[in-house]
Amino acid sequence: MFAIVHMSDVVRIPPNRLTHSLKDAAIQILKEKYESMISPEVGYVIMITDADTSSVGKLVAGDGATYHKVTFKALTFYPKLQEIVEGEVVEITDFGAFVRIGPTDALLHLSQITDDYLKSDVKQGVIVANQTARSLKIGSKLRARITAVSLGKGAGMGKIGITCRQPFLGAVEWIAEEIKKAKAGGDKPAAAAPKEKKSGGDKK
Repeated sequence: MFAIVHMSDVVRIPPNRLTHSLKDAAIQILKEKYESMISPEVGYVIMITDADTSSVGKLVAGDGATYHKVTFKALTFYPKLQEIVEGEVVEITDFGAFVRIGPTDALLHLSQITDDYLKSDVKQGVIVANQTARSLKIGSKLRARITAVSLGKGAGMGKIGITCRQPFLGAVEWIAEEIKKAKAGGDKPAAAAPKEKKSGGDKK
């Protein structure tokens, strides 16, 4: 899920950056350091939104830069197990599809798409179910549940696994069909209870 996270650091501001305001210089340095970073603690750092920089800095002998304590806000995306996410198919492979969720791509393995037998056509960019003829292609919008998360430090090291093999998950048109069927089944009138037969009584 997306969140605004409060963080702190000490930034080194070199002399050539001091032509700008202290805050602007600190934000630019923080952007270069944190944006696009992946952290096991906060997830994917998307952007630095604000910063509060101490006006009092420290000097280090032989270094013309100043060091300032800074607290800042970052927009992050932290995928959580069992979380429901929506995304778009961006790549079809022999073993499944990659789905763009937030700032990253998650793997939707063939075994996690549907119970039907599936055929992946990489050249055409489509995955087709044998019996139902349902398909996923590049650009398909879908809803899925996160089943695996592995976040390493640095950039490009996050791995996310998702599944559509649960009710009301999958391509948006599949979900619309399931909802329509569910409504049709729920709107059927209940069977009338059999009427009780009246006894004629003893004839005299």
